Amino acid sequence: MGKGPFSFRRSSSRRRLKKAPEGPLPPPPPMMIEASLSPNNQTANTSIAAASGTAGGGGAGGKAKKKTGGARLWMRFDLCGQSELLECDKNMIIKRAAIPARDLRILGPVFSHSSNILAREKAMVVNLEFIKAIVTAEEVLLLDPLRQEVLPFVDQLRQQLPHKGPCRMQGASPVDTQETEVHFSTGGQWLPVPESSEGLQNELPFEFQVLEIALEVVCTYLDSNVADLERDAYPVLDELARNVSTKNLEHVRSLKSNLTRLLARVQKVRDEIEHLLDDNEDMADLYLTRKWMQNQQNEALLGAAVSNSLITTPPSLRRLSSYRSVSLATSNFADDDDVEDLEMLLEAYFMQLDGTRNKILSVREYIDDTEDYVNIQLDNQRNELIQLQLTLTIASFAIATETLIAGVFGMNIPCPLYEMNGVFNPFVGCVTAGCILLFLLVLGYARWKKLLGS
Repeated sequence: MGKGPFSFRRSSSRRRLKKAPEGPLPPPPPMMIEASLSPNNQTANTSIAAASGTAGGGGAGGKAKKKTGGARLWMRFDLCGQSELLECDKNMIIKRAAIPARDLRILGPVFSHSSNILAREKAMVVNLEFIKAIVTAEEVLLLDPLRQEVLPFVDQLRQQLPHKGPCRMQGASPVDTQETEVHFSTGGQWLPVPESSEGLQNELPFEFQVLEIALEVVCTYLDSNVADLERDAYPVLDELARNVSTKNLEHVRSLKSNLTRLLARVQKVRDEIEHLLDDNEDMADLYLTRKWMQNQQNEALLGAAVSNSLITTPPSLRRLSSYRSVSLATSNFADDDDVEDLEMLLEAYFMQLDGTRNKILSVREYIDDTEDYVNIQLDNQRNELIQLQLTLTIASFAIATETLIAGVFGMNIPCPLYEMNGVFNPFVGCVTAGCILLFLLVLGYARWKKLLGS
């Protein structure tokens, strides 16, 4: 029985052979590696997912490609100007920036030349021409950073953020310098509070620095386009004024269409800035750093209140401590509606865009003046043609009169003049002279009525 096909010994030996493989253990699949990383390290997750999609097997590679199919290329900038490329999908961006999904549709290709500056609870969505970014109090997420138009904006961020940001202070990290701490006492316990009075008064917050750079790049780009338009417009218009031809008219038509598109783009950016300037609440919502500091202090005050409630103190002292906490919180954030810094920033670029718009309008006025001049020339030529046609009509009338007389005498009707000799030449001369006189009379009447020019 021990040697039968269903013996216990044979089945156990097979199990031992399967449980003891030789050599090192195989590496875990790519999906397990990606899941084992921490959720905060999103760059490592993206790079590992991309590597597994390219170097993995057939089935695993296909799954990785399906997972990253809707991902787009983003570039992240921190407070110190350090950048890194990310490949994130919509869900990851929504969770990271805490924005609704419709804001990502605004950053899509459908609204390629629209202009929007939207304020959210923890982020600011910037869609200015080719710049499509999501700005928070700690970082910037830039969409499609490798486009030719976006490269100047990337260079400006790398150059200016290290000089304007908090990392310019030696030996200080971004969190330590942004959270410059002062202390105040609530109920006998010292609590750290971010000092917003000095940092925000000396320089703009991080989100406004990014917004300033974006507006500067966009305004510079639009100014360069307007300069190119002016450089191409005036010679073409002068040539059209000298010579009205089909080729010159086609050049002016394309020039006018480019001007209309450029004016619409400048007008969109200008209207968006004007909309923000007219609404103080929207400008106050753009202060992301101030809201972040306020949330931090509220959490600190809440923790202090909870800790104070556990300590037995007299009612008068507890009431005094709570009054001091509330008064200090309200004094630190009494300027929540103060939007002077952002208002001055937006007004500067609004005036610059207004000047750009005036340049475009001046070019359009020059085009309109040239078109009026060309229309006057064409009307003058048309009037000359009408006068020539009227003169030829009068001459035709006089010749037709002479032809009528000749036709009457050409009929086979008996007439005494047919029997007279030597009357033909004087008769023809008199008829011709009468027709010429008739032509001069009708022509003089037309000039007298100012139907013909002098």
